[in-house]
Amino acid sequence: MPSPEKPDPNYHQRFHLPHLHLSSAFGDDWFAKKAELFARFFGTPVFLVAQTAVVTIWIVGNVARWWSFDLYPFILLNLAFSLQAAYAAPLILLAQTRQADRDKVHADADAQHREALAAAAMQRQELAANQTAQLLALLNQNTDLTMTVQRLSERIEALTLELHAKIVERHTKG
Repeated sequence: MPSPEKPDPNYHQRFHLPHLHLSSAFGDDWFAKKAELFARFFGTPVFLVAQTAVVTIWIVGNVARWWSFDLYPFILLNLAFSLQAAYAAPLILLAQTRQADRDKVHADADAQHREALAAAAMQRQELAANQTAQLLALLNQNTDLTMTVQRLSERIEALTLELHAKIVERHTKG
């Protein structure tokens, strides 16, 4: 991969290189990677099903008296939900904010890429127009040369006929 200082102009993601530091929402250390995985996991169907199963087992187990560590009104369960919300909400908001930042810089980089493509297309179009004009000029020169060759050939033919007529005239007189 080219360096961010001198990107290869043919590298199609060169406009994204200045924004590589935004690759992770929480940074690149161990905790940051785990925090982002944790924040992303909260919105998955696996989490919702697992949490529903745990809460159902918790409530049914306590109501049925299979165990009695958190009887109705399930204060410990509410405390667990509060603790989960206290950690989940800031992580999710941070992930959303950083994702919005990443989306913005990637959109800007994509716009720069599109502008570079448009500029390159314009250059190619100008080059094609210049080459077409040069080809037309060469074609006109070729046409002029062909006409000159035709006139010279006609002149040579006329001179040849004139010379032939004079030779024949001298030969018949003499």
